[in-house]
Amino acid sequence: MADLLNSLAFAASGMEAQATRLRHVSENIANADTPGYHRKTLAFETALGSGLVIPGPVRLDQSQLPRVYAPSHPLADDAGYYDGSNVDIVIEIADAREAQRSYEANLKLFDQARQMTQSLFDLLRR
Repeated sequence: MADLLNSLAFAASGMEAQATRLRHVSENIANADTPGYHRKTLAFETALGSGLVIPGPVRLDQSQLPRVYAPSHPLADDAGYYDGSNVDIVIEIADAREAQRSYEANLKLFDQARQMTQSLFDLLRR
């Protein structure tokens, strides 16, 4: 019985972690055209002792920001350049799809464990 409840907790922690990841991916997509915006990245960690998945600290991608030539832009320097964003929409869409699929897999695991628990309770009631 404890194993079934643990599997529910594992699946729930995975869904929560992927939802957090998806939130950061959507923030990156929303700020793709924001000058000076650094892409946010998120790594997952395992909680000590429990094995649950938790989102790690949010880090900013420190790769070089592209220089955009737009002399009429309010943030442009004397040469007509300003720092763009290092968000690549294709990468963000791929990350969003991966997070969505991982969330769905954890949801199926959660549903299967819930059904098994319900079946066990039904057998114990007989």
